[in-house]
Amino acid sequence: MPVFGGLVTSSAASKPIKVAVAGISGRMGKAFVQAFFNDPVIKIVGAWGRENAEYVGHDIGQVAEVAGGARTGILVSSGFIECTAACSPDVILDVTQAEAAWRTATSAIGKGIRPVIGTSGLSQTHLKELASLAEKNSVGAMVVPNFSVGAVLMMEFARQAGRFIPNVEIVEMHHTQKIDAPSGTAMHTANKLADSRSHYNAKRVEEKELMQGARGAVHASGVRVHSLRLPGMISHQEVLFGSEGELLSIRHDSFNTKCFIEGERMAIQHVMTQNKLVVGLDQVLFSNA
Repeated sequence: MPVFGGLVTSSAASKPIKVAVAGISGRMGKAFVQAFFNDPVIKIVGAWGRENAEYVGHDIGQVAEVAGGARTGILVSSGFIECTAACSPDVILDVTQAEAAWRTATSAIGKGIRPVIGTSGLSQTHLKELASLAEKNSVGAMVVPNFSVGAVLMMEFARQAGRFIPNVEIVEMHHTQKIDAPSGTAMHTANKLADSRSHYNAKRVEEKELMQGARGAVHASGVRVHSLRLPGMISHQEVLFGSEGELLSIRHDSFNTKCFIEGERMAIQHVMTQNKLVVGLDQVLFSNA
């Protein structure tokens, strides 16, 4: 049964899902705790952040700046081992960085804990190894390039447009603290476009870049991807299709972290029903489409 709008089967909803948060001090980690610290279905039972951080041992409500200074009675752990030993989570929501998320996910799967990774930058090698580990241990796992339902719809609309228009470029725009480029959303979009046709942007002239990288990175399918990093931005992407006499623009803008909350709920509920790796929130939204 698909999960949408917080709806789950009665069996899944019979008891709360215990979740530990990796990345408690970041924007995504704080927003998750603020949204779910008193939720009847998603029960936050633990968290950790940077090793040796000053907030280790503090209440997660204080660290996450929960409204009203609410205290949860749950203290920030020093790391994965301490946290999982103390709270025995069903799911780990990881909103750290790629390498840290990879290490956490492999350890979690080995312990029968389901990782939901909400960070980008994982390589295809990482994904293949995670898929193998999840299958070997019969443990559900998810990698979600973007928790926003609107962003997932943007990617799906782009995939459909790719069937009809063979000329396309992606422009993704993020805040200056984002390390990886292109973004996971842009990479996932390019992969979905490749599902619609094998090659885009047939060469018309012999191009000459006067500045290296001016024409962007090139996906194996020929889709070009451009990355912008500027203050004031959160998460934005535009997919531009061009054909004779017209331009189709499919754009999504995230203005704050609230747009990720429903997708996080959906992913956490969905991973509890899985025994394999699932990549992308689209696999939840369109599972019965």
